[in-house]
Amino acid sequence: MVCYPTFGGSGVVATELGKALAHQGHEVHFITYDQPVRLGSFRPNVFYHEVRIAQYPLFDYPPYELVLASKMVEVVRQQNLDLLHVHYAIPHASSAYMAKRILAEEGRHLPVVTTLHGTDITLLGKDPGFEPVISFAINQSDAVTAVSTSLRSDTYKLFGINKDITVVPNFVCPSHFEGLKVQDRSEFTQDGEYLLSHISNFRPVKRVVDVIRIFARLAEHTPSKLLMVGDGPDRSAAEREARDLGVIDHVFFLGKLKNPLEALAISDLFLLPSESESFGLAALEAMACSVPVIATEAGGLPEVIRHGVSGMLSPVGDVDQMAEHAAFLLDDAHLDRFRGQARKRALTFGIDRVLPEYLRIYNEVLSPETVD
Repeated sequence: MVCYPTFGGSGVVATELGKALAHQGHEVHFITYDQPVRLGSFRPNVFYHEVRIAQYPLFDYPPYELVLASKMVEVVRQQNLDLLHVHYAIPHASSAYMAKRILAEEGRHLPVVTTLHGTDITLLGKDPGFEPVISFAINQSDAVTAVSTSLRSDTYKLFGINKDITVVPNFVCPSHFEGLKVQDRSEFTQDGEYLLSHISNFRPVKRVVDVIRIFARLAEHTPSKLLMVGDGPDRSAAEREARDLGVIDHVFFLGKLKNPLEALAISDLFLLPSESESFGLAALEAMACSVPVIATEAGGLPEVIRHGVSGMLSPVGDVDQMAEHAAFLLDDAHLDRFRGQARKRALTFGIDRVLPEYLRIYNEVLSPETVD
């Protein structure tokens, strides 16, 4: 598994997938520059290999892609790996191609499975300087997956792709939510108040200022508080908007949490008014906590959230409608029903349904005798 070791959805999915494979008896090696945040402590069949970047005066920017390719070659040689599953096209798929070519010189065939997660396509796809490399890296992969139909369509539209792209959605591990300890929410809310939450990296695409505006409109007539989990470039703008709208005392900016699921577990409603989402893993995790979602009709979100069932969808930027939807869902006549429906919808994305699809893809790129 090659991934970013951060709190982002791609790193979470790659880590949980690797752990699930290890639980089934497969040997899984993580190759990245830091230990993935969801990897946890020691567990059988899971190994971590750090990609270390040396600083040389010759380089203005450390050549991570080259060092990563070398580390892939090293781990494949030492551990006799069957395949590489890389998450993100750049730099992981391009590094994997380089490693694959080096190993081919030794007579070793190393299949590469590339999973596209979102910003490697929707963000870098807008920069023509990346197009040739991304297209080449994807086309040279032995198998390609995307986390939503929307992302697959964007990939074909933005790049010169001649490979079949299989949609394999993101997933949740139900056991993580069944055993989740629910914290006391009294430090955030008083009796009769609802608790809303938002979790993201606070980048412009997440429209965190819209989160504040939705909450401010709701709070005019519905006693409530808001948890803002995460950090990023738009945090200051969101804090300023909360002060300007007079709700700063009702909004808690918690920063990055080691386990953001704890915030979801005490929430009544989750807000995700993004400009674009390739899938919306945060929304899926909220639903797995029995928390309905207010979101936008953006990217892959309609593939995850059933409007009027597990949450409500609105056009991007329509904060008035999203506030109306929030008030509707928080009505006691509706909230319990939507909670149950959100949980039921999330379970359709359980890892027990997704893992077999990845195993099928692995078997397709490997010789039959390599994997059971």
